[in-house]
Amino acid sequence: MEGAIMGAISERDIVTLCGQVGTILLENGAETSRVENTVEYVGRAVDLPVICHATMTGIFVSSENSATTRIFKVRVGDFNLQKVDEINTLSREFSRHEITYDELKKEVKRVDTETLDFSWLTKCIGAGLVSMPPMLLFKATWGDLALAFFVGILGYVASQIVAHHTKTPYIPVAVGSLVISLLANVLGIVGIAHDANYIIISALMPLVPGVPMTNSLREIIERNTISGIVRATDAIMAGISIGSGVIVGQIIIKSIFGG
Repeated sequence: MEGAIMGAISERDIVTLCGQVGTILLENGAETSRVENTVEYVGRAVDLPVICHATMTGIFVSSENSATTRIFKVRVGDFNLQKVDEINTLSREFSRHEITYDELKKEVKRVDTETLDFSWLTKCIGAGLVSMPPMLLFKATWGDLALAFFVGILGYVASQIVAHHTKTPYIPVAVGSLVISLLANVLGIVGIAHDANYIIISALMPLVPGVPMTNSLREIIERNTISGIVRATDAIMAGISIGSGVIVGQIIIKSIFGG
C-alpha cells in the first residue's frame, strides 16, 4: 500500500504536506518534540523517511531518499489546542491506514483554514469560572467569590476587545489586568469587596499564559533549550505586562482617591 502511494505522489508533495502538518501544530501550541514526531510519523506511513527539525520560527522537513527539502516559516500567535488535537488524531488515523493520503490532505487544509472558536458567552463564562478557584484557597467570602467571577469576565473581555484592534503583543493582557485592578480597587474602596487584592489575583487567572509556561518547561526538560527559552521569555513578558497593568491601576486609584 505504501509503495502504491509513493508511486502516485511525488516526494515533494509528501514533504510539503508534512511541513503543513508541523506548521499547524507549532502555531497552535504544540511543543517541538510533538511536531517533529508527528511529521516523521506521517512520512513513515507512506514509506518515505523524513527528517524534521522544528524551531519557534521555522520548520525544516527533508526526505532521506533525496535532496528534497522544504522550509516553512512559522508565526506563533494565539494558541488553539483543538487544532493540535485534530491534527494528532488525523496523523494517527493515517498511520493506521484508516484514511487515505487525499483524505489527510483535505482534512489538513480544512483544519488550517477553519476558524475553531467558542461563542463569546461560553468564553466569558469560562473566564469567570477560572477566576473563582483561587478565591477558595484564600477562604474568601461568598460576596468576593461572586465579584471575582464578574471582574474576571470584564478583564477578559477588555483584553479580547483590545486584541481585535491591535496586533502588538502583550498590550491586550496589560489592558485586561489594568481593568481588573481598577474594578477591584474601586469595589474595595466603596466597601462592596472585602479584599480587593484577593479579587485581583483571582481575576487575573484567565490572562495568565499557562500554555507557554507549561510548554517552556517541557521543552527545557526534553533538552530543546532554544525553544524552551523562547517560550519562557514569551511567558515572562506576558507576566510583566500583567503586573504592569495591575500596578498602573493601583497608581491611578491612589491618585484619585488618595491613600
